[in-house]
Amino acid sequence: MRCPTCEREFHPAESTALPFCSDRCRLIDLGRWLDEGYAMPELTEVEDDQEFDSDD
Repeated sequence: MRCPTCEREFHPAESTALPFCSDRCRLIDLGRWLDEGYAMPELTEVEDDQEFDSDD
């Protein structure tokens, strides 16, 4: 298995922080999320077939 943070190969049985190789890599990943280093893409336009009709 490969750690998504440091990309080091490791055996899953050797880690208590899966899918990361260590607690350090797990915390680095958490920090990236909290610092908004990772983000979901923002939808800028809604296409006509994706709009929802209201019941009003």
